[in-house]
Amino acid sequence: MSRFSYVNGRFLRHADASVSIDDRGFLFGDAIYEVWSVRSGTLLDAAGHFARLQRSLGELKIDLPLSLAALRLVIRELLRRNRVRDGLVYLEISRGAARRDHAFPPAGTPPTLVLTCKRIDFDAAGKRAETGIGIISVPDQRWGRCDIKTVNLLPNVLAKQAAREAGAFEAWLVDQAGLVTEGASSNAWILTQDGVLVTRPADHSILHGITRATVMRLAKAEGYAVEERGFSLEEAQSAREAFITSATTFVTPVVRIDDRPVGNGAPGSLAAHLRQAYLEAH
Repeated sequence: MSRFSYVNGRFLRHADASVSIDDRGFLFGDAIYEVWSVRSGTLLDAAGHFARLQRSLGELKIDLPLSLAALRLVIRELLRRNRVRDGLVYLEISRGAARRDHAFPPAGTPPTLVLTCKRIDFDAAGKRAETGIGIISVPDQRWGRCDIKTVNLLPNVLAKQAAREAGAFEAWLVDQAGLVTEGASSNAWILTQDGVLVTRPADHSILHGITRATVMRLAKAEGYAVEERGFSLEEAQSAREAFITSATTFVTPVVRIDDRPVGNGAPGSLAAHLRQAYLEAH
């Protein structure tokens, strides 16, 4: 079956879809993106992702090229055409195509909108959650506005590749103060020996994860203490549990950090519980 994508108002066969060579997303990384997981045909945490999309566009002064209602219809049709019931939807909006110049293009330049989707085997992801993942640590070399979901992901790409080459699943980024910010494509959490859940505050240094926010709400509703603060690698390695959250990994336990076990080296019970609670909430 052919895959279909959506580019600037048209559904196209994926192999035929393209954007201008002058597109500012290609030339400058002058673009934002958003990702939704899809389970049983439903977008998970849809409202939060749409809100973050609008925020990212607002921070970069890029207009949303169609209404949210119209965008929802496009996503629904894209999923139908690709027969995706379980997978993800990827959206990218750039400032548009214009002659190469660092300054913004002339007023009225239409933004570029691209949407794709694909199937994901969530059962495989579930098996990963059962065994836990290993991570490595790398210096955080990103720009100062990681809260904006831009396509400027080169440091993240290099960190993720370093993790792969080390036989790990994810990399945690460490700032100049020696504190973990987040993962290359996820938010980072620990459960201290005192039973407190800790994750970095949603400031400019991390992406404001929608799954992160939902998991935090679920944890607080069940009476768990949650602290939003930085933590060091040493604190993480001596924690009872560690885990990551993201739109595609949900809640996945971390069992090794830089080849040192976390806790007893097995997935923690709280991470498993929060993963189940998250899935049941959707």
